[in-house]
Formats: sequence, C-alpha cells, structure tokens
Amino acid sequence: MATAGIQFKIMPEDVDTNLDQLKDKLKTATESFESGVFNDAKEEPIAFGLKALVITIALSEDEESESVEKAFSEIDGVSSVELIDYRRVIG
Repeated sequence: MATAGIQFKIMPEDVDTNLDQLKDKLKTATESFESGVFNDAKEEPIAFGLKALVITIALSEDEESESVEKAFSEIDGVSSVELIDYRRVIG
C-alpha cells in the first residue's frame, strides 16, 4: 500500500507546556505504529504566548489516521489534536 504524508495541529494544555518534551512524546507515539515515521515539527504562534505544534508524519495508508490522532490526544500535555492535511506520498 502507498504511504501518506499527514499533518496534525497539536494544541498544548497551556503556555507552560514544554514543547520540546511534547515533541519527543509525539515522536515516540508516531514510531509506535509499524509504519510511522516522524518527519517534522514546527511551532505556530496562536495568541498570548500560546504556541501550537504542527507535525508532519509518514504512515502507511493501511493504518488509520484516526488511530494516530487518538494516540496523540492521550499524551499528557495535549489539549487537542486536529488533522490538517492528508496526502499520498509519491516517490
């Protein structure tokens, strides 16, 4: 099956959430999936010092993005998870 490139917007619980630690937890959660590859994480300013993480992962289309979204939402320090882009990777 093909590989999908997926972007999620991760909102931390508050401005005091350590984003570097959160990135590490998200990477570990991504790699717990058989085909999961953590590609990138960028901070996106929201308001009043709050920053979201926009992460990009690669995942086999055989695995459901909803499972990844659920795994991310169960991580301590995560307030919400939104799938913002899903594309088939060619190459």
